[in-house]
Amino acid sequence: MWTPGRIVGETLLSLVLGLLAAASETLEGSAMSDAGIVRGVAVGLAAALLSLLRRVLPATVLLVTAAGMAEFEGLSLLVVVAAWSAGRRIEEIGKAAGTFAAAYAVSLGLSLLAGAFSLVTALAVAVPMLLVMIVVPGLVSRYWWQRRTLTDTLREYNAQLLRERAMVAGQARMRERQRIAQDMHDSLGHQLTLISVHTGALEVDRELTGRQREAVGVLREASVAAMHELREVVGLLRDGTENPGQGSAAHGVRATGEEDATVPSRGVAGVESLVAASRSVGTAVELRRSGEPRPLTPTADHAAYRVAQEGLTNAHKHAQGASITIELRYEPDALVVEVANGPVPETTAAGRSVVSGGQGLTGLGERTRLIGGMVHAGPTADGGFRLAGVLPYASPDGGAPSLARGDGGTTFVGPTGDLREQFAAGSAEEGVPVIDGNGLPKELARAMSRNTRRSGIAIGCGIAALILVLLVVLGIVAVIFLAGESEKAMIEPKQYDAVQLGRSEAEVRAKLPLGNSFLARGLDKGAPPAPKGAQCLTLLSSENGSSQGKQPVFRFCFRDGRLIEKKSFEMRS
Repeated sequence: MWTPGRIVGETLLSLVLGLLAAASETLEGSAMSDAGIVRGVAVGLAAALLSLLRRVLPATVLLVTAAGMAEFEGLSLLVVVAAWSAGRRIEEIGKAAGTFAAAYAVSLGLSLLAGAFSLVTALAVAVPMLLVMIVVPGLVSRYWWQRRTLTDTLREYNAQLLRERAMVAGQARMRERQRIAQDMHDSLGHQLTLISVHTGALEVDRELTGRQREAVGVLREASVAAMHELREVVGLLRDGTENPGQGSAAHGVRATGEEDATVPSRGVAGVESLVAASRSVGTAVELRRSGEPRPLTPTADHAAYRVAQEGLTNAHKHAQGASITIELRYEPDALVVEVANGPVPETTAAGRSVVSGGQGLTGLGERTRLIGGMVHAGPTADGGFRLAGVLPYASPDGGAPSLARGDGGTTFVGPTGDLREQFAAGSAEEGVPVIDGNGLPKELARAMSRNTRRSGIAIGCGIAALILVLLVVLGIVAVIFLAGESEKAMIEPKQYDAVQLGRSEAEVRAKLPLGNSFLARGLDKGAPPAPKGAQCLTLLSSENGSSQGKQPVFRFCFRDGRLIEKKSFEMRS
């Protein structure tokens, strides 16, 4: 189905070719006669129709146009267009070669039969002219189309390879995640289960005091919570998708399929359970809230919980006995979760070994950056430590926040720091995006374009050089041929003056060219009447005529073996 632009272009091209063909045939006719006008209109309509059909019937249009060009010169421009179209649209190489050979032979043969060229003229002029008009456009068009097709095929093949590579990489990541999940389940799950079982048994020991039983209860609840978090992480690794903030609904499910009501929330609502757990072990924790609560995305809600959890964990590890303050501030553009602890009391034992991997803050920063937020951690003026996370709200339509894309008054996240600016819109998952033909890497697309352009220029220059050499050789041959022909049909005026009347025919002809050249053909048409019973030899003059379009001619007439007349006159060239 043609596009509107192609329809307009084809219509204009057909109109132009038809008008040019009609004008050429009309001017070729006899002084703009009625017959010439009718002939020109008919040839113009035929040219316009053939131009429209050349895409559907390329071989037929080329053959018809090449055959008609011998009789109708108005089709000369159309044959070039038809050859270009045929070279591009005839797919089989054998059919294309046969079509162009037939078109060339038909055009040359009909031109010879119509008497438009002599055999010698055909070899010198018609052969290279038809070669340029029919064969060369077809070859150039076919090369250009094949190069374009090859380039498109290579792009599709490369895109397919990239898609397959992305799928293989995704499968490898999935297998690795499943292996890690299995190892975590088998090792950590076993240890946490033992801790939970032993603390549960110790909690009912009658020899424990109330304070000890309360501490053991805290340990048991912590181990149970750790088991549920481990189950959540294992589920995320196995599923390959992350939807944090819905842990109690999506991952806090027992083997029986029922939800565990004891699993704490993994969002802002779960911060209170973290505070309660810290207070139960004797730590002074204060929870403050300010501002009007606003909805968060699941990922931001989960990140708020993790900020509070990481802040409490660090305070318990490195500032045991210090007071802790947790603030949830609903600012106009984001939720600020801040955990700050005071200085470490002097009564706290020093030198105590604390296990710390040093990856908590790093992972927390990566988590918040993925959702367009940020994390700040550092010492306070009074010798304590402060951890603060800035988390964007959900957009009004419930979608992902637009915080990191440079909106209005948001100043705590720069656009360059947002991972979403590096990928197309969508979920910020680990998977490599599938790359199609329109989304090739810039470096690869640039390299392919540069290589194809260089090779195309090289091949194109080679073809152009070959055609140029061929034309130069044909031109030299034509010049040599025309020089030889001119010696057979042309004399200088002084040679004409040196010939005297009454001399014998043999003597005169010995001093003059034979006149057996195509250049001397037709010089008798429109010439003055020759003497009765005489045989005349008509030759061209080497001088120019008195005006443009006129050619000086010398005629020598013989009768009874003697030169009886020599005459000089001008004819229209």
